[in-house]
Amino acid sequence: MPTKILVDGIGKSFATDQGTLHVLDSISLEVGDGEIVAIVGPSGCGKSTMMNIIAGFDRPDRGSVRVDGVVQSKPSSRGILISQAGSVFPWLTVQQNLMFGLNGRAHDEKKQLADHYAEMVGLKGFEARYPHELSGGMLKRAELARALVVKPEILYMDEPFSALDALLHLRMRNELLRILEQERHTVLLITHDVEEAIHVANRIVVLSIRPTTIQATFDVPFAHPRKLSSAPVQELRTQILRELGVDGYDA
Repeated sequence: MPTKILVDGIGKSFATDQGTLHVLDSISLEVGDGEIVAIVGPSGCGKSTMMNIIAGFDRPDRGSVRVDGVVQSKPSSRGILISQAGSVFPWLTVQQNLMFGLNGRAHDEKKQLADHYAEMVGLKGFEARYPHELSGGMLKRAELARALVVKPEILYMDEPFSALDALLHLRMRNELLRILEQERHTVLLITHDVEEAIHVANRIVVLSIRPTTIQATFDVPFAHPRKLSSAPVQELRTQILRELGVDGYDA
C-alpha cells in the first residue's frame, strides 16, 4: 500500500527547571494508506507528544513528518484528532455539533450529513439532545461522529476511550471497527491497552522509555472479527507485554 504518513527521524526536547528533558529521540515510522497502526509504550514516554507532532499541532526539534509527501507543519482538515479530553461543544445539540465543521455547505446538506453520521454511530433519535443529556458511551459516539462527518483521510486517536468502563470500552472498539469497514480511513491510535491495540490494529509499535525510540514493531495478522482469547492472539499479547517490561504475565 502507498505510504500515507512518513515520520522521518523526529526528535523533541523540553526545557525544565531541572534542565533539558529529552522526550523523543530520532523516531521514524511509515503508515500506509488505509492502515491502522497502534502505538503503545510506558506511561510518560511521550506518546501524546509524538501524536501532536504527527498531527501538526507541535513542531519537532529535528526531523520531519510528511503526509502524502508534503511536510506537515500545521493541523490540516485532512486529519482529525480525537482525544480522551473530548471535543463536543456543550452548548450545542448533537446535530448542531455535527454540523459545526461543515463550512461552505448549504444548511440542508449539513443537516443531511449530520443525521447520516448520527445514525451511523447509533445516535438516531438523539440528534436534538445536548451533551449533558447523553451517557458516557453516547457522548463518545457523538465525538466520533463529529470527527467522521468532515470526512478526514486520517484519524489521530489519542486514548479516546480510556475514560470508559471496560464494557463500554469494548463496545466502542467494536463500533469503530464497524465504521472503518464502511469508510476507509488511515488510523493512528495511541493506547495504554495492549488488548485494544491487538483488537483494532493491523500493526503495533512499541515505544521505549524516555528518551523515546521505537523499541519493537509487531504485525497483527488476524482477520476481523478477532477472537481475543485464541492462543495466537494471547501469544502476541505476551510478546508485546514482555517488550513493555511485564515479564511472567499469565492473565
